[in-house]
Formats: sequence, C-alpha cells, structure tokens
Amino acid sequence: MIKVVFMGSPQYSVPTLEALIAAPDIEVCAVVTQPDKPAGRGRQIVEPPVKICAKAHNIDVYQPPKLKTPEMFEALTSYAPHFFVTIAYGKILRQSFLDIPSIAPLNLHASILPELRGAAPVQWAIMRGATETGVCLMKMDAGMDTGPVYAVRKTPISDRETPETLFETLSQISAQILIDNIRDIASGQLVATPQVGESTTAPMLSKEMGAIDFDTDAKSLDCLCRGMSQWPTAYALFNGKRIAIHMTHAVDMQPPANAAPGTILGLDPSTKSLLVACKTGVLAIEVLQIQGKSKLNAESFFNGYRPTGVVLQRDIAES
Repeated sequence: MIKVVFMGSPQYSVPTLEALIAAPDIEVCAVVTQPDKPAGRGRQIVEPPVKICAKAHNIDVYQPPKLKTPEMFEALTSYAPHFFVTIAYGKILRQSFLDIPSIAPLNLHASILPELRGAAPVQWAIMRGATETGVCLMKMDAGMDTGPVYAVRKTPISDRETPETLFETLSQISAQILIDNIRDIASGQLVATPQVGESTTAPMLSKEMGAIDFDTDAKSLDCLCRGMSQWPTAYALFNGKRIAIHMTHAVDMQPPANAAPGTILGLDPSTKSLLVACKTGVLAIEVLQIQGKSKLNAESFFNGYRPTGVVLQRDIAES
C-alpha cells in the first residue's frame, strides 16, 4: 500500500485528491490544507474544498496557519508516508518537511517547467500569449519549482481561454498524470530528470497589474484581460469611473488614424462587442462592469451610455 499525505486547498486540487482516494493500492493518510476563511459579501466562514472532500472520506485534516512547527512535523512524520503530494497548497515547505516522505515529496505544477515557475502559472500563460501549457509532475526541492521532473503532459491554449477554463483542463490532467506515474516512481522504474532550458517566472497577481494602457497592441491587451478575468480583472476609466473588463477578443483591423488609443469606436454589429482603438489593432470588449454596478454585455452598455468617441483612460490609482 502506497501511503500519501496530500496538501492542497482549492477546487482545482480536488480531482487529484479524489483520484488518490479511489485508487485501491493508495492510502491517503492525512490532508493538509489552508485554514477556513471568510468569503463572499456576507463574509461567512468557508471551508477549503479539499477539506470538504477529505471529511467526506473520513481522512484526518490539518489546517495549520503556519506549517513549519514542531507539532506539524511530528504529526506528519507519524504517518510514515511514502509520498507528499502537493497541488495548489499555497505554502512553501522547508527542507526538514521535504525529507519526511520515504520516497519523494511530489508536486503537480501547472506549467511546462522551467517556464512559469511561481504562484500564478495559469494566468501568466494566458497573459503572455502562450499557445500551450501543461502539468509537470516533479520532485520538490527547497527552491521555487526548481526540482527535477518525472513526467510532463501538455495541452493547447485557445485564443478564447480564461483561467477558469484552463484550470478545469489542468486539474483533470494533474489527476491523471499522477495516477499514471506514482506507482512507477514508488518502484524506482521512473526517475526524475533535472529541468533544462531558460526559466521564467509567474509571480502572484496584484490589482495594480490590471490597469490597462491602450497605447499598445490589441492582442497583448486581450491576453491581459482574459488572464486577469478571474481576479483581479483588467480595468480602465470611463468618464472618471472605473470599469472592469471581463471578456474581450482582439480584432485584426487598424483604428482610424485620428483615433487616440482608448477611443471607443462604436459597437460591432456582428459580434455586439464594444470596439476600442489601441496603438495597434482594436480591442473588442464583450462584457464589462461599471464600479458599483452589475456586469453588462457590451450592447447593453452601448445602448445605455452611447459612449462612441469617449476615450478610456488608464486608471493610475492602483499603479
């Protein structure tokens, strides 16, 4: 029986946990996840999805605010696990904890390493206009996603991809690549190999990153808007009010020569999208939201505000 301590928090991690639980020759001894947190407008305390899944299967759950305590070290050591399996846990493991499993501490990282090491590889893959990404099953070391890799599985990124759709795809790939390979790792048939190539980073997102500068190309802005659509959203100023831009696509056409970047050109009659001039090309906004109001499709916004000719400005308050 392969003994695993699982570490993860969001819904993204749940398919991998469920796959481990379903395997007849694997025992999930314990789950480590983030503490319960307030969420939503009511700020009600919400349990992490991984905790909910573990409780449904009567698995021991730990939610330490800080992992690096003697108590947690002793608790995890007591299970004598063969593996740690981490996926979107959200905390760094120090070397003493990485040494607890007798075979390896495993991590499922959502990029093709050494590209996009860090906390937000899914969003940055979209924001940087990548055409493919994937999942690496890796052995953790003390660095930030620098450990050797056991297996890689790739998937394309469409030009309509959002973090929500890509997370769903990668969550299923993560579960499958782990189940397909963990037994060969346990038996010694599969050995991790060092990462090769130039590394890039995928740091945590911040609100400041969402400030749109239309004095650039439309394709880059489309990637930015889609990559940030889950959080914190891209935004600009419309007549002094912030608007969040939730869904876009780039249009392969040049704006009029006299249209300053950010100028609203009108409504595309075929796609019902709001057309905005960029330095190169035109950004088509499909869904947007004025601060303090509900989301609107572009046609409703256009009919309500008649914004043709208004110039969307960069909101520098967050930057």
